[in-house]
Amino acid sequence: MNGVHDLGGMENMGPIAPETDEPVFHERWESRVHALVVASPTRRNIDEGRHQRELIPGPKYLAMSYHEKWFTGLCDLLVKYGYATRDEIAAGRAAPGFKTETPVLTADVVGERLRRRGSYVRDAAPPKFAVGERVRTRNLNPHGHTRLPRYARGHVGVIVASHGAHVFPDTHAHGDDEDPQPLYTVRFMARDLWGETANPKDSVSLDLWEPYLERP
Repeated sequence: MNGVHDLGGMENMGPIAPETDEPVFHERWESRVHALVVASPTRRNIDEGRHQRELIPGPKYLAMSYHEKWFTGLCDLLVKYGYATRDEIAAGRAAPGFKTETPVLTADVVGERLRRRGSYVRDAAPPKFAVGERVRTRNLNPHGHTRLPRYARGHVGVIVASHGAHVFPDTHAHGDDEDPQPLYTVRFMARDLWGETANPKDSVSLDLWEPYLERP
């Protein structure tokens, strides 16, 4: 998705300033938001959650902290799927006569759920490209979710690894089926991406799905 939500970020948005010894949560409310997202009945898949946060208007998105974005996306999904209304969320309580749902996550299974490792590896058609092959990223400008950064579109790189088939986020984020696609690691030289001012020894490696790629 283009704009401030682009996976690769945007230029002229200020320096990146990593926080020394950054805590997992800065405030207690952030841990509660994390717990709500994990326990929410709307948590159908990670791609849908990511795209819901991408729907936050750019100016608001840039003014929000990380967990404010999570909370906003969660509220939007709760309303979208009919689990709560805007008035109920604002009031912090259910409306009279609201039917109580069965929790999808109870306290006694939280530890096991968080330790469980999921996998997006799936079976699919054999890959079209081979390790060592040069490929060009397609110049896509989707309105929906994508894991192809805008700065890498339309550039040539070399496949350095093939990972089998994985769930394709571009369709999975929008309620469609998993649409498994071969996944590759593609290495791009920095100068091919950003021109002659880039260090000739630098490169960037991206994990990219097959529908993003074509032969040059």
